[in-house]
Amino acid sequence: MPDTAVDALRSGTLRTELAGEAVTLLPHKAMFWPRRKTLFIADYHLGKVAAFRDAGLPLPAGTTSQAIQRLSACIAATGADHVVLLGDFLHSKAARAPKTLARFAQWRCEYSQLALTLVRGNHDDKAGDPPPDWNIRCVEEGEVLTPFLLAHHPGALVGGHALCGHIHPAVRLTEPGGTGLALPCFWLRAGYAVLPAFGEFTGSAVVRPVKGDRCFVIAGDRVLAV
Repeated sequence: MPDTAVDALRSGTLRTELAGEAVTLLPHKAMFWPRRKTLFIADYHLGKVAAFRDAGLPLPAGTTSQAIQRLSACIAATGADHVVLLGDFLHSKAARAPKTLARFAQWRCEYSQLALTLVRGNHDDKAGDPPPDWNIRCVEEGEVLTPFLLAHHPGALVGGHALCGHIHPAVRLTEPGGTGLALPCFWLRAGYAVLPAFGEFTGSAVVRPVKGDRCFVIAGDRVLAV
């Protein structure tokens, strides 16, 4: 990706604190932890569009490459050497289309020195683990990365601050005239944080923050506090 695009990604980030650690929220729907050079993404849903297209739905091609480009941009912008996938990496068994797997395998070869960890989510349970030669360490929910606990399903866990996904959170913003717009968000709560879905065509669930919650929406190429 051109340096100008990476620079634009950097300029749209937002820094905040989580569980006593400085973190950076990226408009590409990822969270970076500088102290450990670790990038967190949730709900990649690799192969979802291809699976639906094979079923006859007229969805656009090229989404696999677009998601890979966004992931590469996040790594370039942050210098991450470890990526943690917070569940639902592969969408389904039907998503294992040869072209989809080949494209990600090619990317993995280009980033062979990058550590990859997958926290198994509900879709991963059905789709199965990634191919062994992708060298992705697969773990169950509750894996410790102090002060964080790696999870998929939202909720507080004993022993650390949980990082989760699963619900594809969004916040509905309403203007005085009553027109509303739902934007994907990072939903930070007491005891856990829910990341937006990284994948395309994943849908979203509008969340209702309560007092004490923090929400950061993704508005185009910027992350904004609301």
